Amino acid sequence: MSIRLENVSYSYGEKQAIKNVSLDIKYGEFIAIIGHIGSGKSTIIQLLNGLKIPTKGSVYFDGKEITKKDYKKGKLIEKVSIVFQYPEQQLFEKTVIKDVCYGLINKELSEEEGLERAKKALKIVKIDESDYYSSPFELSGGQKRRVAIAGVLAMDLDVIVLDEPTAGLDPIGKNDILSMLKDLNQNRNKTIVLVSHDMNDVCEYADRVIAINQGEIVFDDTPKEVFKNKKELEAMGIKLPEANMLLRNLKDKGFLVDTSLINIDETVEEIFDYLTVRRGLNEKS
Repeated sequence: MSIRLENVSYSYGEKQAIKNVSLDIKYGEFIAIIGHIGSGKSTIIQLLNGLKIPTKGSVYFDGKEITKKDYKKGKLIEKVSIVFQYPEQQLFEKTVIKDVCYGLINKELSEEEGLERAKKALKIVKIDESDYYSSPFELSGGQKRRVAIAGVLAMDLDVIVLDEPTAGLDPIGKNDILSMLKDLNQNRNKTIVLVSHDMNDVCEYADRVIAINQGEIVFDDTPKEVFKNKKELEAMGIKLPEANMLLRNLKDKGFLVDTSLINIDETVEEIFDYLTVRRGLNEKS
């Protein structure tokens, strides 16, 4: 399974949002898309499941061009779904359980099967059973996001695209959602495409990072390789992960640490190793 954008451009009237973008997303990847506000991130993800049709170029799913008039979009919607930044855009039923069941209507499932799948999905996203028959609009922001994700999980889609799913959440809520997405990717074989402005989250969870600037892909590589490009990223309005910034600051102050490391665990280990082992060896020599 793959999604491919081939020389794709998209314009809003006279304003060009993305320019000649080519991109391959393969089955089982956990991808983060980063870029400053207005860089073209949201436009790209809406092209992935046919919500937008490119002004120029083609989009392919499993080798079939979804931009052709005879392509049945229903097949794509059953495989690829977007969870938007504001879950209120996707929640509309009277109860949580009904909302999660809604996407299953066209699955030709019995009511019993639909409820079973909905409850299983809600369990995965850690929504308490006491909330199943509450209005989704009475839930907290984090819970609403979980319900929106549960609606996608219940449909058993292959690709889950999420636009800023942790925006505004406290650290515990953010970690819960990102850990759940990583579990879906690693243990349930779901392809995850995550749009995020938080570089700490990106380097902790994503396996591949796509950096976009002014509608064009500037970097497409592993997190470690992308975040080596400090000057270029900062010029694009993208901050480096805090762990990497700490190591760079220590290096500037004369500490001989590895500034290619980007996540917290590696950084803690590197600093500990330097202070307890390497620093003493350097001083002796």
